[in-house]
Amino acid sequence: MKIENIINEIESVDPEIFERLDGRRNVMKNFARFSGKIALASLPVAFGSMLSKAYGSPSGTNDAITDVLNFALTLEYLESEFYKAGYAAGVAGTLAIPAGAPLNAIKTIRDHENAHVNFLKTAISSMGGTPVAFTAASFDFTAKGNFANVFTDYALFLAVAQTFEDTGVRAYKGQAGNLMSNNDVLTAALNIHSVEARHASHIRQMRKANGGLVPAGVNVKPWITLNQSGIGSTAVQASYNGEELTTQAMVSIINVGGFAISSSAASEAFDEPLTKEQVVAIVTPFFA
Repeated sequence: MKIENIINEIESVDPEIFERLDGRRNVMKNFARFSGKIALASLPVAFGSMLSKAYGSPSGTNDAITDVLNFALTLEYLESEFYKAGYAAGVAGTLAIPAGAPLNAIKTIRDHENAHVNFLKTAISSMGGTPVAFTAASFDFTAKGNFANVFTDYALFLAVAQTFEDTGVRAYKGQAGNLMSNNDVLTAALNIHSVEARHASHIRQMRKANGGLVPAGVNVKPWITLNQSGIGSTAVQASYNGEELTTQAMVSIINVGGFAISSSAASEAFDEPLTKEQVVAIVTPFFA
């Protein structure tokens, strides 16, 4: 892969990276000048040095941070391989993703997840860590048979996609506190978090348009209401437990300040974090 392509991928998940360096033009100019003076095999070392400048911990104690990033990388691999398989099935016609905007949306989300994987791998390596590695064979997207038709039933595919995205949003929020010792890494992780939130919202809109696996009387919104998945299956409930919280900073939001605010609206205002242990329990069935 070209250095320029890698930099484009990093910039897609961390638009502010060049503010921490010397500007995009200077970075590309320096690489062009540098690459003409050294062996090709040395370029990864130079690239790692650049990322160390942007993300390296001043204390040099990166183990805890790389552990969090590897946890995030595991989830990104899960999503990346899921969307790769879904898009391929859509193109092949075995998964009835409507042509046009829906199929393009899945392609775009797939590309985002691939970029997240590549970014996290590079960031972990630049901090002296070893990125975890997974392939398509590492996953069982049927979740041990619970979702046997996930790549042939479009409504089920969207339901699983929604669950992955909602879980990812809560997982990133749950780990944010563990990255506070490095503001640059924290910022990059929260940028990915915001992309995952947009994915979740868009997948939910696609589910509403499709209407499949939506229980009667349920209005699928772009956000989570109480602890409702909006999916007619109890198999995904663990991803939504705890979202019914209506108190923030020990203050009840219901009717706060004299405004008519329902418990549903109060719960919709915030995404609640999931612990690493909770996330591991949720995603374990999807590993082969």
